[in-house]
Amino acid sequence: MCPRSHRAASAIDGTDMTITYIGGGSRQWAPKFVRDMALSELDGEVRLYDANYEGAALNARFGNWVQDEHETSGEWTYEAVDALDAALEGADAVITSTQFDPTETFVHDIDIPQKYGIHGPVAATIGPGGIFRAMRTIPLYREFAAAIREHCPDAWVFNFTNPVHFVTRALYDEYPDINAVGLCHEVMGTRSYLASLASEQLDMEATREDITCNVKGINHFTWIDEARCQGVDLWPLFEDFVDAEEANRVFEPAALEDESVFVDNQQVTWELFRRFGIFPAAGDRHLVEYATWFLNGSDADLERWGITYTGSDYRSKHWTPAESEQTTDVTAWLEGDREFELESSEEVFADMLEALAGGESFTTNVNMPNVGQVSDLEDGAVVETNALVRENEIRPLAAGGFPRQVRSLITTHVDTIETIVEAARTDDVDEAFAGFLLDPQVRTLQTERARELFAELVAAEERYLTDWDLDGSAVLSESSAYDSSH
Repeated sequence: MCPRSHRAASAIDGTDMTITYIGGGSRQWAPKFVRDMALSELDGEVRLYDANYEGAALNARFGNWVQDEHETSGEWTYEAVDALDAALEGADAVITSTQFDPTETFVHDIDIPQKYGIHGPVAATIGPGGIFRAMRTIPLYREFAAAIREHCPDAWVFNFTNPVHFVTRALYDEYPDINAVGLCHEVMGTRSYLASLASEQLDMEATREDITCNVKGINHFTWIDEARCQGVDLWPLFEDFVDAEEANRVFEPAALEDESVFVDNQQVTWELFRRFGIFPAAGDRHLVEYATWFLNGSDADLERWGITYTGSDYRSKHWTPAESEQTTDVTAWLEGDREFELESSEEVFADMLEALAGGESFTTNVNMPNVGQVSDLEDGAVVETNALVRENEIRPLAAGGFPRQVRSLITTHVDTIETIVEAARTDDVDEAFAGFLLDPQVRTLQTERARELFAELVAAEERYLTDWDLDGSAVLSESSAYDSSH
């Protein structure tokens, strides 16, 4: 089957573009977006919409300050808008980048499963935490998709919200004709790693842009079966390097004490390549939540692979401005307390918009429904492959299939995602629990124990699950964990 391209009814005008940013009060991604648009070759207006209107207004002030006080190639005006319908009306492009308060949600996604012996290093895209993040988020994104259908049906929609595969799939489930892609930089990180590997091992001067590869899989569980650097085949390098000392390191927990939670030592990457002959294209801390052997045993059994945990204390502090270690601080920049530099985030969103508006076409990794680009995964499931982006078109590129063993790993997660999305159509908590049971992290538990974990997470996050039929759930009614909370 030839993958179907996505085309809008009319081309974007790069000199007069309207972008709606849902989640425009973001403290991290919105400031990056402002800088990228200032450095783009595009002009227009940005409407920032957020449940936290004050945050959106601050980012609007910041965006206009960047335009007024700095030398920019793109000319943009920013406005905070307090109504979703008004923000979307006639938009050419829509960004979605949202999350609920982590101190009331994310910390539970991490801490409660730990009581049941499930220790997720990230807990944001799969596993108990990722599933509950999806259950909180999918109903809201159905509302966003319905509003897009009404107010800007031909807009290009770029979803950055995790879990990307669940959320992007929900947008299409609500509005099948939506022109949406899910974006993630994990594959770009792998390309940067391969560029450094080629530079070190093959004496090449390489950057991420020099790496081309055939990408396929699902978000945070993507794989590569072809890779080149400046036209040079890297597979012989992989086959040699997998036996090298650098690809066979063993870490002591003490060696990770001062490391960032985002450290990536690529040891899981090389172990999976060693076992399956295909190269993973996501960070190790994500890979282990999909290929769950590495989570079995003690914390030290995971840390020996050079991975550390992102704990709930980090997630909580990251959300609290006074304690946050974020590199973006809009207020400090505006008040002159911190030096501001206008530099690119190295994300590809602006490049995609430029190509859609008639600029230079290029290829990048995107998450879109499977219409043949991955030959042996379910049609309609959101998969991640390369796509050609050019004037008024995003065309996913055929990537082929997988070795049987890797396909089996991926299919399990696709079934989990599809089950949760289907459950959300009818707010069916019991069907969602059936999807929860499919997850390999949850499979370490007896079904009754899994039910108690599920119910305890529901009880802790109930105010964010009001779209689900909690009262009609047999699973919850059977659980002491849920009953005791009411």
